[in-house]
Order: sequence, then C-alpha cells, then structure tokens
Amino acid sequence: MQQKNIGKVMVLGASQNPSRYSNIAIRMLQEYEHDILAVGRREGEVNGIPINTQWPSHQDIHTLTLYLNAQNQVPHYQEILNLKPKRVIFNPGTENDALQNKLSEAGIEFLEACTLVMLRTNQF
Repeated sequence: MQQKNIGKVMVLGASQNPSRYSNIAIRMLQEYEHDILAVGRREGEVNGIPINTQWPSHQDIHTLTLYLNAQNQVPHYQEILNLKPKRVIFNPGTENDALQNKLSEAGIEFLEACTLVMLRTNQF
C-alpha cells in the first residue's frame, strides 16, 4: 500500500504548465493523497493547489522535491536548510553536489531519484 500522510511535501519549482514535470508531480502527489505545498516563480494553481512565490513559514515539511536546476537552486540554499525537511529529492536534471554537501552537513537526508517513479513504485 502507498505510504500516506508522511507529512507535507513541498514542490520547489512548481509550474502551471501541465507538460512540466513539477506540474505532473503535484497532480500525482494529489492522487496519492499527500499534503502539498507548491513554490514557484509565478503564482497560480494546479488542481486547486496554490503555487506560492513566497517560502512557507511551516517548519513541518517532510519532503522537499526539487524541480529547479542547480544554478536556480543557489538563491534558495538558506531557505532549504532553514526548512529542515526530513529529506530532499533531487529529480533528474536537478543534481547539485554543493547543495547535497550542505544538506549532509545539516543532517538532512537526500536522494537523486524521480518523484514520479517513486510514487508509482510505492517507494515514496
């Protein structure tokens, strides 16, 4: 059975464009009944999930799933570390040794994986 209610899942790099993987991930996370926060460059929504341009004030994010390339992650390093998620998923194309080193130093688990595949194979 799919793991549910692990806590909040934040999608960083969220897009309203239905062909973008971040958008597909939001819809699939919703399908698997996860509690979703979405942060992107532009406000909007995906299936009723608001896309915010501001970081959440929550400190209870279980999983942060990244849809920003390494260069676009740089301005968010401190916010990611301050969020203290239980884990960070680096989706294909988002791999970033510098951020991964910072996460390791902070004791935050990370993995290079695909959120979509993890959901479909009950590994999320």
